[in-house]
Amino acid sequence: MKKTSLLLLIALALPAAPAWAGPSKEYLQLLAEIRMLQEQNAQLTQLFSSLKEDLQKFSVKLDEQAATNRKGMADQTVVVNNIGDTVRVLREKADDTNVRISTVAQEIQALRQAIASSPAPAAVTPVPAGSDPGTSPAGSPSTPPTVPIGVSPQRMFESAYDDFTSNRYETAIKGFELFIQTFPRLPQAAAAQFNIGSSYYNMGNRWNEALAAFQLVTTQYPQDAEMNPQAYFKIGQTYEQLKQIDNAKKAYETVVQKYPTSFQATQAAQALQRLNRREEQEDEKSFPSSLLPVLSS
Repeated sequence: MKKTSLLLLIALALPAAPAWAGPSKEYLQLLAEIRMLQEQNAQLTQLFSSLKEDLQKFSVKLDEQAATNRKGMADQTVVVNNIGDTVRVLREKADDTNVRISTVAQEIQALRQAIASSPAPAAVTPVPAGSDPGTSPAGSPSTPPTVPIGVSPQRMFESAYDDFTSNRYETAIKGFELFIQTFPRLPQAAAAQFNIGSSYYNMGNRWNEALAAFQLVTTQYPQDAEMNPQAYFKIGQTYEQLKQIDNAKKAYETVVQKYPTSFQATQAAQALQRLNRREEQEDEKSFPSSLLPVLSS
């Protein structure tokens, strides 16, 4: 563009040739160059227009590609979320299946033990003349309690616990004892033994039976870290009911020392503080008041 303007200025600056002389050679050459520059300018303009259109098309393609990528990412996100939901559903179904399998296994075990513990049919013995047919012969062994066929350990435990929460303590004790006799190795056996002690304790007048039941938790199931601190704490409370304060303090100290992170450790520490304050108050009351002025002086 600058070259074209320069040539035009030169052409104007040249002295015009007389009409009779005709166009000069330089003038014709300048005109030819001007036309050439105009053609080049037109070509450049056309090229720029073509490049602009190509750039616009390329920009449109980029936008379309970006939209396609965004849609693809969104679709992939939906697919991943669906897979996650499916995996979660499958995991829940697997957990439910495992629970059902465990329940069925327990019921099968209960059925086997019920069959094994069922007594053999006794031979029919003639009833002596003159005896009451409703009474059994003397010396006949009593039939041990048997597990109803089809009752799983979980159902047996829940049935006894339902009696416990409904204050039917005698029935609950029998149910928990039957559970321990039938399934002594199950993890709930320690809890069943503890609930036996709690049943005696809640009766209010069976402190010795409660103490013995709680002590069995610590001796028969020492590996149960959940039930042992509870049992030791209840042992301390039972000793308090029996007015054996020293033994109660030992039980509370055992909870604090052996199970310091348990909730019962906090309760035991508070009980120890309460007992110590009571002893201090009793000592103050029992101390002769006549000696107080002497000590103060």
